[in-house]
This record gives sequence, structure tokens and C-alpha cells, in this order.
Amino acid sequence: MKTIENIKLVSFLTFKLGEELYAANVKNVINIVEMSKITKVPKAPEYMLGIINLRGQVLPVIDTRKKFGLPQIEFTVNTCILVLEVIVNNQIVLVGALVDGVKEVTEIEEKEIKDTPSIGFSNNNNFITGVYKKKDEDALIMILDMDSVFSTDEIIAINQHTDHVIEELIQ
Repeated sequence: MKTIENIKLVSFLTFKLGEELYAANVKNVINIVEMSKITKVPKAPEYMLGIINLRGQVLPVIDTRKKFGLPQIEFTVNTCILVLEVIVNNQIVLVGALVDGVKEVTEIEEKEIKDTPSIGFSNNNNFITGVYKKKDEDALIMILDMDSVFSTDEIIAINQHTDHVIEELIQ
């Protein structure tokens, strides 16, 4: 008698930072927008590029390279902003994450996601929940928990800073 294996597929959006591939659960990705004018915000955290107007809503934009401690590069035609929905203190927050390019949406079986190696992965990158290797490809894809990429304190600081700037602009 054959038993039917319970296969759990999860959809991820893969994106590039340099030559590395990362993946975010599609449940966190609201939109992908082309690069647009980013308004600098005075005294913002180093990793915050500024804010953009997204259909009438002010969206803070994070430099994902700085956040991950990667070297800076010039923007290309593929550079874009992922509009992400993250949960902070049981509250939904929208944030833009600048990435070097979007690759594809891919479905991955949960059992194919390997644990991150204990060597070289410290507490400050606990947002990497696993690693996936596509069949017939050499590249590894780092699976990210987007709710954990930004700490609660960071999101609160970004939102307070953005709100403060908006109030100053209105007055």
C-alpha cells in the first residue's frame, strides 16, 4: 500500500545582493518597485537610505547591503525596492528594502531547506533561517525571516524618525 507523503511547499521570492542569492517568503512581499528618487532623512540610522512616496504613503527605504554588512556598489537597471510587510510588536509595518535585483518566485519543499551551519553564523544574523540548494545549480540561496531582519528597536526608530520628518514637512 502506498502512503501519500505530506509535502509542504513554501513560495519564496529570490533576490540578489552582489553575487549572492537570498529568499524572502512571498507572504512578506507586497510589491516590487523600480528605483525612484529617495529623499534623504537627516540623522537617520546609517542603513536607512531615506523615504519614498509610494502611492501617497511614505515608505522608509533600507539599504539592505549596509544592513547585512556588504560592500556598496553602484545602482544598476536591476536595482529595485522590495516593499515588505513585517510584523513588529504585533503590528504590521511596511518597509522598503533596496536589492540589486529580483530573480524569481520559486517553490521550495520545507524538507529541502537545510539548517544554517553553526560555524560562522552568529547571533547577529539569526534572521537567516536556512539554506537551499536548487537542483542542477551550484548557488546556495539563503532563506531569510523578514520579520527578524530588522529588530524591533530598528523598526520603531525608523518609524519614529519618519513620522518626525513628515511632521516637520507638514508644518
